[in-house]
Amino acid sequence: MTDVAAGFSVVFGVIAVGALIGRTGVLGDDALRVLNRFVFFVALPALVFSRVAVADWATIIAPSSAVIVASALIVGVGTSCVARLIPGTSAPGAVIAGLSSSYCNAANLGLPLAVHVLGDAGAVVPLLLFQTGFYGPLALTLLESLTGGRGLSPRGLARTALANPVVVAALAGGVSNAVGWRPAGPLEGVVSLLAGAAVPVALVAFGISLATVRMLDSTAVSRRTLGVAVVGKNVVHPVVACLLGVAVGLDGTMLLTVIVLAALPTAQNVFVYADRYGVTTALARDAAVVSTVVSVPVILTVSALLGQW
Repeated sequence: MTDVAAGFSVVFGVIAVGALIGRTGVLGDDALRVLNRFVFFVALPALVFSRVAVADWATIIAPSSAVIVASALIVGVGTSCVARLIPGTSAPGAVIAGLSSSYCNAANLGLPLAVHVLGDAGAVVPLLLFQTGFYGPLALTLLESLTGGRGLSPRGLARTALANPVVVAALAGGVSNAVGWRPAGPLEGVVSLLAGAAVPVALVAFGISLATVRMLDSTAVSRRTLGVAVVGKNVVHPVVACLLGVAVGLDGTMLLTVIVLAALPTAQNVFVYADRYGVTTALARDAAVVSTVVSVPVILTVSALLGQW
């Protein structure tokens, strides 16, 4: 239990650094926008490319991977539909709500928890690949189309996808993987360093946002929409993963794995995406904070009930 708490404390610590930076203003008034743009246009594409380019597809195609993918899509689409029915929630806002309920903090929480709770860092790889290589790019393409007035036609989706650096990085990583080419030498070092900056810079930017805006402000975000997103992430997502896992015959450690991964809180990437397109950033920020706090007892309880301690 101490190791699990340590995983959360690291994340909270980096966010606290960001909040301190925001309070002191040491990076200037435009720090949040600049850091988020750096993550979106530079670090995140490097991270996506590096993950997809080295993926071992033969080892990640398994029933547990199917559960991870299916549960996220089911919860994400379902939450988006419910949120869209709430008065005042726009179509892009519904997409952010869906992401908030299903896009997991796999990198900076999933990896340490995979080691401390599941005993295998590789358990989180399918989730990372799904989110960075497919789910994130798909959501970004939808947001680009909905906010750019281009509609959702196949041609419009293809055009906006190819204009998105994260989508392009995912495609480039897939091609690199298929042909067996890997960055080497100095190029590998550059990609690796930039990819490593994605998570900490996103957390710092998130912390700055907490220090510069009012949290849980009902005038900035619908409490009903926030509630739908948080319940979707902390309750519905792990329950759906559990049911699907049992349905495909998972048990023991494998069942625990899919439930714990689904119970991870909302990733800071969702806030970066919302900020990039100017869509309900308050919802993405508040959902990440609340779901992170609630996920602690949820993951501890699930792990205890399945006899891991």
